[in-house]
Amino acid sequence: MQRFFKRLPHNLLILLILTGCTLPGPDNTAASSATLTPADVLFINGNVLTMLEDERPASAVAIRGDHIVAVGDESLTSTVQAKQIIDLAGKTLLPGFNDTHIHISGNARHYIDLTSVTSIKQIQELVQARAKKLGKNQWITGYGWSEDELDEQRKPNRDDLDLAAPNNPVVLTRAGAHSAVASSSALALAGFDTSSPDPENGTLERERSGRLTGIVRERQDIVLALVDPASESELRKSLVTNLQQLFAMGITSITQAMSDEATLARWRQTYRERSTALPRASVQFTWPGKAKFTAFDGRSGEGDKHFRLGALKIFVDGGFTGPAAYTKQPYRGEATYRGKLALTEAELEEILSIAHQAGWQLGIHAIGDAAIELVVDQLSALLTESPRENHRHYLNHFTVMPSIDTMQTMAANGIGISQQPNFTYTLEGRYRTYLDGQRLTKNNPLRTPRELGVFMALSSDILPIGPMTGIYAAVTRQGMSGKAYGPEEALTVTEALRGYTRDAAYLTFEEDLKGTIEPGKLADFVILDENPLTLPSAKLLDLQVAETWLGGRQVYSRLDSR
Repeated sequence: MQRFFKRLPHNLLILLILTGCTLPGPDNTAASSATLTPADVLFINGNVLTMLEDERPASAVAIRGDHIVAVGDESLTSTVQAKQIIDLAGKTLLPGFNDTHIHISGNARHYIDLTSVTSIKQIQELVQARAKKLGKNQWITGYGWSEDELDEQRKPNRDDLDLAAPNNPVVLTRAGAHSAVASSSALALAGFDTSSPDPENGTLERERSGRLTGIVRERQDIVLALVDPASESELRKSLVTNLQQLFAMGITSITQAMSDEATLARWRQTYRERSTALPRASVQFTWPGKAKFTAFDGRSGEGDKHFRLGALKIFVDGGFTGPAAYTKQPYRGEATYRGKLALTEAELEEILSIAHQAGWQLGIHAIGDAAIELVVDQLSALLTESPRENHRHYLNHFTVMPSIDTMQTMAANGIGISQQPNFTYTLEGRYRTYLDGQRLTKNNPLRTPRELGVFMALSSDILPIGPMTGIYAAVTRQGMSGKAYGPEEALTVTEALRGYTRDAAYLTFEEDLKGTIEPGKLADFVILDENPLTLPSAKLLDLQVAETWLGGRQVYSRLDSR
């Protein structure tokens, strides 16, 4: 039977299946349709990466409804009765990417996308055009600039914004969201001038004369709070657009890394209306203060396969785009500055205890090694005093590698990491400015924590969002300059792919739903033009997404988007 099956011309085989014809069985009788597995779509002639630990060659996948019903080779054409057969023509199919730390929002009329700007002049042109469109005295906001990617190789300042829009208050957030530049009128409206002290947990950058440059580190929220709010309908409409754009990157699931009650309500309403047309989402709830947290009705994990409440987000320190990450040693070139804690040790201890006892999963922002060690010490003490099975607490970020003892404590207590390997690529300039020695070469470590038994999923934190940058950086450990940092920390391509798929699902308690290609899992997958396992590592950055499928439906095709 098998030899007969293999000798059939491929196009004849497809015709037989589509017309309902059956093939002789081993006993030379026609196979009964009752013995065939019904499916909506059968994908054949592909390269299927299941992301299972026991990865075996596969070339065919069958789906029915929103689930996978069979995985195997071309012999599935004799055991599956499909309504449609799709020839992958050698393309690679793998689970949809799951970004476990991302920031997506709806945008208002006054917002400018700065993620692709390459000069301060270009920023000024965009600001000037938006000021002309909005009129005088209207706020202008934006996000995404990085001094490392600007021709001028410096941060924009208040004078740059004043020249572009002298009659509009302007505040533009840096990529990474740990600082922003504000115009003179925006600074004045916020009450900031030369005599102003640094805000709590933040820094106002100054010229040598003491005049403010316009850069506000970590506390740009003080300025942003003055911006006229957009309408809910405006924000929800834009949120849908921004979420659907993730499909072009092969992303089928995300963890929104922070939200207040208003933002959470917006996401819930958006998913009630459009859930099947959006990436699956787990939304973290940011610690709102003791009183509001106690009154909040909800717990981690509540929801369904489309939308659920994620971990409680707790900020312990800042980041390196500020910079304000809390480190054990002073920053490179600094005598004493080590960044800042966002909470006192006593405040952190109380928050961890309250949230853990209430049954929440904790997703804790900790970037500097001093912040990481503080969190791990307090968490391990809490877990010793109040054990909780399968808590899956984790750290968002893990930039400056802590001590071996700390990582062993994490492994022993089941404390994981949502790591961003793309930071090594995108933030190379910031790390070279602020870090040295092992702190620089081992930035965003991958191999060492894994070898010590620490669970790790991979994500982007929007620097940039596309998973290919993270996979490339995880495998090569290269920055934008091409220089490699701690190549011994690199992952294999398979490990990096699992970090964005199978391991990411575990972090949100959804490993039984998605993250691998196997029967019973959701039919969420991406189809790539080439096989990442056989590509030269330098080409991973340019790997193209051909199609994205969510719940058994095609939600993106590059051919259709042209």
